[in-house]
Amino acid sequence: MNSTTPTPQVHTAAASSVDASKIYGKGDSEVRALDGVTVEFRSGEFTAIMGPSGSGKSTLMHCLAGLDSLSSGKAFIGDVDLSSLNERQLTHLRREQVGFVFQAFNLIPTLSARENIELPLDLGDVEPDAAWVDRVIDAVGLRDRLDHKPAELSGGQQQRVAVARALASKPKIIFADEPTGNLDSKSSSDVLGFMRRAVKEFGQTIVMVTHDPNAASYADRVIFLADGKVVDEIDEPTAERVLDRMKRLA
Repeated sequence: MNSTTPTPQVHTAAASSVDASKIYGKGDSEVRALDGVTVEFRSGEFTAIMGPSGSGKSTLMHCLAGLDSLSSGKAFIGDVDLSSLNERQLTHLRREQVGFVFQAFNLIPTLSARENIELPLDLGDVEPDAAWVDRVIDAVGLRDRLDHKPAELSGGQQQRVAVARALASKPKIIFADEPTGNLDSKSSSDVLGFMRRAVKEFGQTIVMVTHDPNAASYADRVIFLADGKVVDEIDEPTAERVLDRMKRLA
């Protein structure tokens, strides 16, 4: 009787978690922010994470991005188990493979738009891929504003600089936390449209936490959390379908 060796499982996801739990406090004050979450975020896709307030959306993103650690379970960037890395290795991985976009833009006020876009490359002592950075700058539509400081840009322009900064180092994955939360509807559409193009044209992978059904409709897939658990998902979402699911979770 012949025995065969099982083929090792290879992680093809840009990021994933296996039975991920995050617990704050103890005893009566214990809060289970994540409760056994197993999920994959596929390469080359735009995924939105949604759920009621306190459902664990931002906690999941922070743990997947290596900004916070799990209480139990595993989180991976590619096939790298984040719990196997020390703080220096984790910092290096975030710098080399992860991009971030935050609601508050987080631009350096004393730097120009171009300097902000190239900042992660400068910090990592990485020689910029000039052709790639130029392509990103053209895609973001701010070539005529590159010498302007953040205070001289609108909120939508600042957020497009922040998204371009996240793209500049060609990360394996970009995590965006409520990236349009401070923007008006026109600026939101501009930023989301650019993120959509980054996935479609550049092959980027984006995971976005949002509470806005319209923002989620730009994604390829929406993951829904409630009480720290994944409870549903939708492929090819529309704002109407997302809103309907959210009403059921409220």
